Amino acid sequence: MRLNRFIQVFLPILFIQIVAFTNISAQVVAEFGSYEISLDEYEHAYAKNVGGWENAMKQDMNDYKNFLDLYVKFRMKLRDAQVRAYDQDTDLMNELKDYQRQVGVSYLIEKKINEPGIRQLYDRRKEEFRVSHIMIRPDSLGDEAARKKAQGILDSIKNGHVFENMAIIHSDDKFSGINGGDIYYITAGLLPYEFEDPMYTLKAGEIYPEVVKTRFGSHLIKVTERQHRFPKIKASHILIGYHNAEGNIDSAAAKLRADSVLAALNAGASFEELVVKYSNDPGSKEKGGDLGYFERRMMVKEFDEAAFKLEVGQISGLVQTNFGYHIIKLTDKMDTQPFSEEYENLKNMFNKQRFPHEREVLIESLKKKYDFKIDEVVLNQFVENSDSLRFGMVHPKFDELSGSVLFSYAKKPVTIGSFLESANRNTKITAKPMDDAVEVTNAINILAEDMLLEEEAMNLDKTDPEFAQLMQDYRDGIFIFKIQEEEVWNKVKIDSAEVYNYWNSNKEKYSWPDRISFSEIYSTKDSLIQKYYGMLKDGASFDSLAALYTERTAKRKDNGRYDLQAVDFSDFYKEANKINNVGAYTEPVVFAGGYSIFKLNERQAARIKTFEEAKAEVSGEYQEMVSKNLENDYLTSLEKRYKPKIYYDKLEDAFKQD
Repeated sequence: MRLNRFIQVFLPILFIQIVAFTNISAQVVAEFGSYEISLDEYEHAYAKNVGGWENAMKQDMNDYKNFLDLYVKFRMKLRDAQVRAYDQDTDLMNELKDYQRQVGVSYLIEKKINEPGIRQLYDRRKEEFRVSHIMIRPDSLGDEAARKKAQGILDSIKNGHVFENMAIIHSDDKFSGINGGDIYYITAGLLPYEFEDPMYTLKAGEIYPEVVKTRFGSHLIKVTERQHRFPKIKASHILIGYHNAEGNIDSAAAKLRADSVLAALNAGASFEELVVKYSNDPGSKEKGGDLGYFERRMMVKEFDEAAFKLEVGQISGLVQTNFGYHIIKLTDKMDTQPFSEEYENLKNMFNKQRFPHEREVLIESLKKKYDFKIDEVVLNQFVENSDSLRFGMVHPKFDELSGSVLFSYAKKPVTIGSFLESANRNTKITAKPMDDAVEVTNAINILAEDMLLEEEAMNLDKTDPEFAQLMQDYRDGIFIFKIQEEEVWNKVKIDSAEVYNYWNSNKEKYSWPDRISFSEIYSTKDSLIQKYYGMLKDGASFDSLAALYTERTAKRKDNGRYDLQAVDFSDFYKEANKINNVGAYTEPVVFAGGYSIFKLNERQAARIKTFEEAKAEVSGEYQEMVSKNLENDYLTSLEKRYKPKIYYDKLEDAFKQD
């Protein structure tokens, strides 16, 4: 049985999942053979089936009873699977292991990296920081010398030197250095994680006590502000530009105009009216100065800083930028949005910024957990015997070297032979030199990542109850699938004579309604459709005109023809059905956003389908009937064997709150 067959065929119909809970004092809602189903077990199975406890509480007694009937049948089938020793079936157990290996790795990545990482990013982005830094580039110094230089500057600051002054003198970030190291407001996801993590440990005014290294260099970090973050704000503004009526720059006159506008506002004048009268921003002037929503750093710094300090409804003083003098009115603040709405954006941000590092951390922890070791002696022996060879090439000394253990994990040895077989298939490794110890070590680490993740996946069910339940659900699923295969699907034999007899006995069920076929010429322009109508009246062929001119381009190759369908199949068919005689066509009619001429090609009255016409439909229904009969026969045999007893009255206590 193939894994994908189960996924495609069984999962859509697997509507029950078992959660086994042992509770000696729990009420028994059903018995079969020597087995019991407790109310606790039933409740958890039902809640899981309907999407949670709250949904389960909203259901009625008929729903509870119907589910209990199905659940008892499900449990009897699982008991039968146990009797048949499916857990000893090699194919089934291998399928279960394959599933655990595949799903386990994805589950591991999701639970250990993605879920906590994305949630942390969401929580961190509720705050914003105003940060300063001093950066020492390693360009000419080298990493260690850059770190030492940064450490010396940090020691000086600890001894009383002013951070901002040291930034002006020493920082290699010239954009922020001249401003005392200020890199303005930032939040999580915008800077390298090596910078971000230390930043989130600081309060306003604090300096991180160690040198921080990123790919850009060595940094000293100071937080000057830390506050709640509003992701977006909405504002309007009045812009008084520097140019006068003649088009010349006159900043003094602009300042006087701006002062007078601000004075008018303070005296009670309408902001929107003053926008229309004075603002020099054509993009927002017609909208009352509205700039819409914007995030930090989308506006020039002076504007951004002033706008984000305002409260809703508050109007700023004059704010000078390169564009002129602004008067800003804050109209709305957008607070942190729900996690579900932010998830996709956060996931993309996390994958770009942090995922590789977190994956590396996980792999390193698994290396320690499973005692991953490279045999350096064997490694050097392999490198020495691989002169001028590259991965993907046949190794001339393969037989001689293949049995040597190159590395190991979880007490599992990996020989040079198996290493080469895997490495030669891996596109990340192929064509890399085999005579370079660094490259071979990199190749070992690349392959070891997947091996270690799979090893952890194969042990997850022992440490993670949620994953253990997932595996139990899948195990139950493949057992049920196997039973259905043996008791139903493999026993369904379709005999053409029986199918014919079934049709003959039920032929009135298979009939055609009244049907028509028609053609259409369509145009969006009244003048053109009138032209085509005139051509038709002059004797032109309808099919030829449709092939040349109908503006439903996909229909041109079919001469505008629509196949035989029920007269009420769509609005098209309903319109064409108004034509009485085959071969007749309509005058131009307004239809579907344009103009159409319809021609009736064929009309067929309702009738019973022939066997050939109904064969596919009849075969499907007949097969379904046979399958249901086989399923019922099998369930009857289980009921005779286990004699189930169901106590519906106990369901009165289901989902009662304490």
